[in-house]
Amino acid sequence: MVNNTPSGAILVTSVAPSHGGGDSFVEGTVGNYGLINYSGATSFSAIDDVLAFRVTGFGSQRDGTISDVNLGEDTVNDRDRWGVRGQALYTPNENVSLRIIADYAEINEICCGAPVQLSNFQANEIPGKFGTDAALPLLGGTVFPGGDAFYDREIAVSFLPESSMKDRGLSAQLDWELDENYTVVAISAYRKFESYDKIDTDFTDADLFGTINDSQQSSFSQEIRLDYNSEKLNYILGAYYFEQDLDLEYSLYTDTLFNPFFMSSFQGALDPLLGGINALSAATGGLIAPAAEAAPAGTGFDHVAMQQHKSYALFGQFDYKLSDTLTLTAGLRYTDETKDLTTVFSENLANGGTFPTFFSSIGNPADPSTVVPGTLIYGAAVAGAVLQGIAAGQINIMTPEGQAALQAFVPFQSAGWGFKALGATTADRPDLDETLKDDQFTGTIKLSYQPDSDTLWYASYGEGYKSGGTNTDRIANGFNPLFNAETSQSFEVGMKKDFPDQDVRINAAAHYTTVNDFQANTFTGNGFNLQNAGDYGIKGLELEATWLATDTLEVNLAYALVKAEYKTFERGNCWVAYTWHTGVDDPGRQNPTDRFCDRSGDRPGGEPENYLVLSVKQDFELADNIYAYVQGEYSYTSEIILDGSNDPYAAQDAYSLLNLRFFMNFTDMDMDVIFWARNALDEEYINRTNFNAPIQDGKLNAYMAEPRTFGVTVKKRF
Repeated sequence: MVNNTPSGAILVTSVAPSHGGGDSFVEGTVGNYGLINYSGATSFSAIDDVLAFRVTGFGSQRDGTISDVNLGEDTVNDRDRWGVRGQALYTPNENVSLRIIADYAEINEICCGAPVQLSNFQANEIPGKFGTDAALPLLGGTVFPGGDAFYDREIAVSFLPESSMKDRGLSAQLDWELDENYTVVAISAYRKFESYDKIDTDFTDADLFGTINDSQQSSFSQEIRLDYNSEKLNYILGAYYFEQDLDLEYSLYTDTLFNPFFMSSFQGALDPLLGGINALSAATGGLIAPAAEAAPAGTGFDHVAMQQHKSYALFGQFDYKLSDTLTLTAGLRYTDETKDLTTVFSENLANGGTFPTFFSSIGNPADPSTVVPGTLIYGAAVAGAVLQGIAAGQINIMTPEGQAALQAFVPFQSAGWGFKALGATTADRPDLDETLKDDQFTGTIKLSYQPDSDTLWYASYGEGYKSGGTNTDRIANGFNPLFNAETSQSFEVGMKKDFPDQDVRINAAAHYTTVNDFQANTFTGNGFNLQNAGDYGIKGLELEATWLATDTLEVNLAYALVKAEYKTFERGNCWVAYTWHTGVDDPGRQNPTDRFCDRSGDRPGGEPENYLVLSVKQDFELADNIYAYVQGEYSYTSEIILDGSNDPYAAQDAYSLLNLRFFMNFTDMDMDVIFWARNALDEEYINRTNFNAPIQDGKLNAYMAEPRTFGVTVKKRF
């Protein structure tokens, strides 16, 4: 059916209540890392053939797969979740059914660990250049070397990350068959989602800074449609309404060691100035104020974001048999979107004072070219010159001219004077109050040719749409806080073919998609930047093959070739780690002062070019009433770019995984026993994402993939 998503949609359905029974089960799993999974469901009839209920429950607990050197072994990336679902199915007659579903689930986990992939203790190719990791030991922090040590699965943080979620929903679906051709379907749904995350955002065990993210989402949707079925023509006509409220409270706060961490960035370059101001203050009995902390603890960089979203759509789609072998499918959808978005930013010093905004960037004390008006280094140079003039007797602070000269000290006498100089993360930012309105027609057309029962050829064209919005993170100057809608155009041709004599089935497809105003979401090290990248192109081939080699041996192969690139992306993120370690600037930077780089022609992050899965399954009989099989699944993933900047250090080499399964079905007991192993060879790789460590240029952290896990699952049906 035609939809308004750029990349398609996934439909998930659950087992409906039944009157006859036979669909109840209990299932349990135990495995390494203390894994315990359990689930069960049962249906029962309250009124025979009229009212039935079904109850389902599940739970999952597991130890972590990453250790903290201070806070415990296997503590991070644990699993602790549970949920229940209740259903009622009311069928007063053969033409009407009403299905109501209510569900509730919770997650309370220590997630997510991100070990050091690349340390910035010392630059790889610039002798004598040291980064924030060099200062960590002075702050009581632990330094990890990165490289191969990344796979030791160890981190050191000040406190364990918290991740909790509550998800609940209620839906009702009414199906009313008017006659043999027409059916009316109405679906109403309400969902509420709450999440809370508390993260040690510096990813070290020095008490530097952390974040709290508290969000709530509630939504209501209503769909009503008319379905028509006949021998030659099938169609649906419908309307859809959606409304959503999003509320977010976010805070980045500084901890007790943030100020010495900030000062360590200058390796003592500012100490003479601050010491001189303090000495002058003491000499004047405090008439001249002493230097204030550059980045005091307890400062919060907060924002509260709210979004009200309303959308409605009208849609229709039909399948028409042009002949016994040729079917035409076409659909059209009109979508209207309105979003009211507000974000209030605040910078809250611990003492309740006014947040200072004197400086725009740090600059480099060793590089005279950074001593430009508005920068911290420029301000330090001016104040230093005044201090020297006073010491040399050239400036008399008792004169009007001397009092005017003392104004150069004022920024350094204001608590928090260093924050804005750190960049967008700890800088002030104007509030957002925007209303976005948009409407879009999208459609699809498909022609299917089925010359016989073993062959299907098809060609299709489809359009997709995703509405725009606003950035709520503190993004850098030069980036637009608003982003526009994303649209797509997709072409696909394919075939599905059975070869009965060879016991082979082959599905193959070639596709090409262009996405306009692609919404790229990338982490810059200082926050997430969601913006329109420009045009994005993706083309490829997909192949699925099944071969029944013998009566008991089945071989499955799936392969995908994906060629993807940004056709235009003029204001993307720039290299950080590679430039810091080598001194080589991003070739996409058009001007030396730009904070953005041209990523046109680059490959999007997280998208392998080649992906292959090969599965071999051997059936056999262990006994008269015991059916069994062994299955091995091998997958290959080619090199992946891990971030949106295409930083040369942000790449994951190709890797392979092996999953194994031994299945037994005990027919007399209607019970399955499964022994399984995932990532059986314990392959080590990054889980598709790395990121620049916040406010620690040259340092990369990354999220780890799951290690080898194994266990046994037992499922009993009744």
